[in-house]
Amino acid sequence: MAEISIRKRHAIKKSQVAEIKKMLTASIGAEAALFESSLIERAETDAAVSLYLIDKKPLLISRDSWAFPTLRGAVLRPFQARRIAVDSGAVSFMVNGADVMRPGIVSVSRDVVAGGPALVVDERHGKPLAVVIALYDAADILAMEKGKVAKNIHHIGDEIWNLEI
Repeated sequence: MAEISIRKRHAIKKSQVAEIKKMLTASIGAEAALFESSLIERAETDAAVSLYLIDKKPLLISRDSWAFPTLRGAVLRPFQARRIAVDSGAVSFMVNGADVMRPGIVSVSRDVVAGGPALVVDERHGKPLAVVIALYDAADILAMEKGKVAKNIHHIGDEIWNLEI
């Protein structure tokens, strides 16, 4: 990705807040309540995903039919849904933007679905490393022995992580 710049930002309407909350609830369940706020803004950028600022921090991203916390959102407002834990050998690859490969996976939460977003965390501390789009459902990932299982769309040190508001 090229560097992201915010062209403009604006508060979103109540109907738009309801839609974002609905998509976020579909992604992370009841933990979507962690991201409620009276001040939610949409940042217009040149990125492939939409960014939502909650209390002036980029805590949510969305694309097409889903919304999911950014890495900053996962750090500031921790949640347990849709997790893929990787071993320590995969950590350096993940923070450099690599896709998730099956040999590095230690565990997958049952709610990971093909085509949906998931949070990649390190196995030891549970620290967020990347937001990915799963290529397979959780059961299929666990049944695999090798191959790519998720595409990295946001990682530590990328443009969204370094975005200053």
